[in-house]
Amino acid sequence: MNKVILIGNLVKDPEITTTNSGVSVCRFSLAVQRRFANADNGPSADFFNIVVWRGQAENCHKFLKKGSKCSVSGRIQNSSYEASDGSKRYVTEIVAEEVEFLSSRNSDGASDGSKPSSSPKSDTAELEPIDDDSLPF
Repeated sequence: MNKVILIGNLVKDPEITTTNSGVSVCRFSLAVQRRFANADNGPSADFFNIVVWRGQAENCHKFLKKGSKCSVSGRIQNSSYEASDGSKRYVTEIVAEEVEFLSSRNSDGASDGSKPSSSPKSDTAELEPIDDDSLPF
């Protein structure tokens, strides 16, 4: 069985391309925090390269940005290629089958998980007092 589930934050904005046949491909890196500290007692993370295809790729490019928190489930894929200098290079990627956006959208439409830049409008000035005798309970 080849199955992986990750929750983390995007390291940089996702990049989208299109194959020669017109299929959308989105790539981004996900930083996943480890449960234990590094040698300096600071936080440590692992960085995974994520590949998303088709309509979900377009949604990731549209709604995710650097710092966004998301969940990815998919499979690990290993591949290799020959570099221009003749050396063989190996690549390990997570091919996403599902991506769930975990950051909330703020008032600017950004999905960085931060609070809106303006304070929420208070509706208390528009409320009218209600007499307790008019309540049905």
